[in-house]
Amino acid sequence: MLSRDSHTNTAKISSGIAIIVSKVCHNNFSVIGGLRLASSKALWCASQRCDCSFGTALTQENSMSISPDKPTIVLVHGAFADATGWQHVILLLEAQGYFVVAVQNALTSLSDDIATTKRVIDAQSGPVVVVGHSYGGMVITGAAAGNPHVKSLVYVAAYIPDLGEAIGQLNEMFSPPPLATSIVPDAAGFLYVDRSKFHDVFCHDVPDAEARIMAATQKPINSVSFGQSLEAVAWKEVPSWSIVAKADNAINPDLERFMSQRANATTIEVDASHVPFISQPQVVVDVIKDAAQ
Repeated sequence: MLSRDSHTNTAKISSGIAIIVSKVCHNNFSVIGGLRLASSKALWCASQRCDCSFGTALTQENSMSISPDKPTIVLVHGAFADATGWQHVILLLEAQGYFVVAVQNALTSLSDDIATTKRVIDAQSGPVVVVGHSYGGMVITGAAAGNPHVKSLVYVAAYIPDLGEAIGQLNEMFSPPPLATSIVPDAAGFLYVDRSKFHDVFCHDVPDAEARIMAATQKPINSVSFGQSLEAVAWKEVPSWSIVAKADNAINPDLERFMSQRANATTIEVDASHVPFISQPQVVVDVIKDAAQ
């Protein structure tokens, strides 16, 4: 599992591409966690052909220096997405000296994703700020519980559950958002967003071309995840921050406000869709920096 001490595992390539082999999967083939091209500063995930899940982070020969005095930032994606959605946030944080790890969850169950995220958090040295988007809020609430190295939590348009609460129960507290009627199941019980509705219900404030890519690459989630709850909640142990997306069509903003207030989270409201980390990454980075102080 990658940490700020694992730079020696990085294979440097003269073109400016750095690839980290993050994990060996069960079939004994090495899995490439991801790569970033220095020329375009774009982030790709190369893990889609393996069912393993892991945290990925990337370096370049000309990468920004990492400050040893700053906490590690662990980013956790939500449903219908993967870790590459954090690319803008990653670059902005790295430019300010933060070491960043983006967890790549399988979305096979809440318990699986919590275990993966916990493994990533445990692998880091020193204090850690854990950030979760949407369903990722469920994940970080469970994964960070009981960990003395977790400094704070940041929820980005996210679920902030209490003990015994599942996403299905939380959604019933307020009127359903447009996403609720846009989710389609497949034969295996995994859920995805109707691609014809994806832009409107998930990311209406990003360019159409980008939304089409997000819709085409969305990662389905096992429906059982929405019925699972937690036995421990980290927001009762450490300070929390919450970004409420006022124009969210995926989670009712009133539900986000309710959960944020209940968790006594420092709350910031932003006029954004469900993905402010994509449409307004600097706002999200500023909140993460506050939580890292």
